Amino acid sequence: MYVAPTSTDHLLSEAEKENLYQKLIEQINKDFNLANEPIDFHHSTTPQELKVQLHEKIYRLIQYKFAEYLNLLYIIDVPENQVKQLDGSDIIELSEQVAFLILKREWMKVWFRNRY
Repeated sequence: MYVAPTSTDHLLSEAEKENLYQKLIEQINKDFNLANEPIDFHHSTTPQELKVQLHEKIYRLIQYKFAEYLNLLYIIDVPENQVKQLDGSDIIELSEQVAFLILKREWMKVWFRNRY
């Protein structure tokens, strides 16, 4: 049964434990490319590097390319109601929370594809 991770660190450790971390990286790269926001996480990217680089990418999109940011959320299929619940007063914290929502959605895709 799928249980949603409670934090980025929990999600990434779960992905490693289930040997799906590489698939998660591939899914992130694929969806970012579909949204015309290329990102290239290599298979050698550590979970900590992934977390930091994804956070930075989301921060830059929110700051400088907001329409592209919204398109990315649409392409990845991040639930709109979850994004609306976030506090947007601190952009650094917001981008970290959005990065977690993106990782959660990407992880769900990878997990279900592996199971079914």
